[in-house]
Amino acid sequence: MSQKVVKTCFEFQFDSMIMAIIPEQYGSKLYSRVLKTDGEVLIPYSPLEVIKKSCHLYASSFEGRKEGTKELIGVTHKPPIVIDPIQSIYFFPTASPKQRHCMWISHSHVLAYNNAGSLNTEVIFTNKMRLQVPMSCGSFDKQMLRTALLKTKIDPRFIQVERNRQILYQRFEQGLEAMERRSHYDVSLDEPFGRSYWSSNRLNK
Repeated sequence: MSQKVVKTCFEFQFDSMIMAIIPEQYGSKLYSRVLKTDGEVLIPYSPLEVIKKSCHLYASSFEGRKEGTKELIGVTHKPPIVIDPIQSIYFFPTASPKQRHCMWISHSHVLAYNNAGSLNTEVIFTNKMRLQVPMSCGSFDKQMLRTALLKTKIDPRFIQVERNRQILYQRFEQGLEAMERRSHYDVSLDEPFGRSYWSSNRLNK
């Protein structure tokens, strides 16, 4: 039986098509299998690193998002995280984020879920894909409710502030890029100019 080929991706953009981030051992390192509505990719970062870098890409930080969750709904243990309220990208962890087996699930892409044993939950995503999650159905239901509550607390005024902040951040990034283009560098034709935030040399370590 042929195995499904999963592309290893070194330059990756976090977007609203992502359904789940699953830890996967790759040699001695922990990678992330990212499930999307149109496929999946393997990322050379742990799930927590993917979430942290994604918060940064949307002009915030993981610690800042956690603090926001605490202030809005009072949750500090396994807190749901808003990556981007404008696109309604909300994720919640299945365990403590520091645990190697922790998955991150997109609230918006969960179509249904049901009990798959005392410590497992079967999740059905919006594209009808099924995933076994190693947590009880009751715990999964609590995480869904917490994330839904977080969504209700982030009102349109907050979203407008967030949109303005991201616009300013993007303009700042563009300004830096323009300054760099005016500088003189020795650039190899074999290496593309400007590496993505997601580029990594970790495989060579």
